[in-house]
Amino acid sequence: MIVTLYFSALLSSTVAWEGVRSVWSEGNPRNESGGGGGERCSCDAFLPGSTFPVGDLVVIEQTAVEISHELELEMGKLGEYEIKVTEYEEKIVKLTAKIEKMEENPDGYSESERNEIKIEIKQVEALIVDLQLSINGSTAVLKSLRVQITVMVETLNRLEKTYDKNLILVTRREYLKVQLQLEECERRHQELFYPNIGSCAHTGITKLSKPIVSQLNAHLNAGYKFGGWGKDSKPIPDRESMYWYSGYTSASIIDIRFYTNYKNLILRNHFQHHSLQTSWRGTGTNFIFRDNTLYYQINSPFGLAKLNFTTMAYESRVIPKASSGFSYAYFPSQNFDFAADETGLWVTYATQQSAGRMVIAKINEASFGIEEEMETSIYKPGVSNAFMVCGTLYAVRTIDTITEEIFYKYDTKTKEETYISIPFERFQEKYSNLHYNPADQKLYMYNDGYYVQYHLWFNHTAVATTTTAPQVLLT
Repeated sequence: MIVTLYFSALLSSTVAWEGVRSVWSEGNPRNESGGGGGERCSCDAFLPGSTFPVGDLVVIEQTAVEISHELELEMGKLGEYEIKVTEYEEKIVKLTAKIEKMEENPDGYSESERNEIKIEIKQVEALIVDLQLSINGSTAVLKSLRVQITVMVETLNRLEKTYDKNLILVTRREYLKVQLQLEECERRHQELFYPNIGSCAHTGITKLSKPIVSQLNAHLNAGYKFGGWGKDSKPIPDRESMYWYSGYTSASIIDIRFYTNYKNLILRNHFQHHSLQTSWRGTGTNFIFRDNTLYYQINSPFGLAKLNFTTMAYESRVIPKASSGFSYAYFPSQNFDFAADETGLWVTYATQQSAGRMVIAKINEASFGIEEEMETSIYKPGVSNAFMVCGTLYAVRTIDTITEEIFYKYDTKTKEETYISIPFERFQEKYSNLHYNPADQKLYMYNDGYYVQYHLWFNHTAVATTTTAPQVLLT
């Protein structure tokens, strides 16, 4: 009995050592005589020389927490960078305009006014330098975090091969979370400074930036709530930097202005102002500009219209089933909504046969005819607006006074529809035009008379690569 208890106690105390593999020697029991004359039985046990390195695991866990915190900070900075780039670009544009006026009439300015301009120049230079240092700093931080995570992987792999896998399973899960955070941060950094223009190697939109507000419209009038602005989604040569704007006090399109670049848009210096012929004036506000052509809605006859600014020729098409009885939630007469993406030109509308549910149609740009129609399950009057990206329709609805939500998408390739939730912030209460531009992967909104844009982030399955540093100053 004593022999059994002694052996059992020794065995249980040894195997209770978590994560340790014990090797017992099978030897003959020895009889030993104690000082009291009694006898006892004993056997030899050999414990391993190595123990589990708890300290290594603790270091990994602490590193994971620190990296996660740093990544959260870097993710927040990315949105700030884009807003600052736009703000500084506008400062440069306005300062350049002041300098040009001063150069035209140098004697018309006092010494104090010239000194004031010099101070403004130095201030802008300081802002740009600071932003460039911040961006470079973020790049360096991401590289450093990548190195730290690599070390974590090597340590975890070593521990997993040498010791019980169950001991590091929880830590590995935490590491995977941190790795995904880093990959997301690197992806957003990549898309912000090196967008993979034209690529559809992604599974859809994951996030929108905060609204980037350029300024009030060219009329300097908040009463011009109806309209649109943006860039040509398929620009002709030498027009890659061109911007356009059309605004009015009602849901109509009667004219359009063109600006050579962003600088002249901000300064309101258009190079062309064209008024549509009276019989060709449009209704609604969901027009776009593509391949030097304006696509818009007309009511007489009710249908699609386009004006080619290369040939200055008008053309129209009627879609017999399309109904004028279904518009978006905000404004009337938004019956046809044009959209352009990486795959071509589209238009959405609703019909009586579809009971007001949205229909997506692909437009043949050469013939201006409809190639294919697809009916969705969403009721158009319940939608604020919609746009296309890589052959997928994204529908938007209002959540509250400051929040919109992309709540639905329809893949025209697979005919699969999905309900999603991607909230984003709105600058003003209502907007009349929302469209995506594949030429720069941005979303353009005309928001109660203001020019607003958003940067989009995608769930990429292929990542663009670059070897040069990001440039802050835009031309």
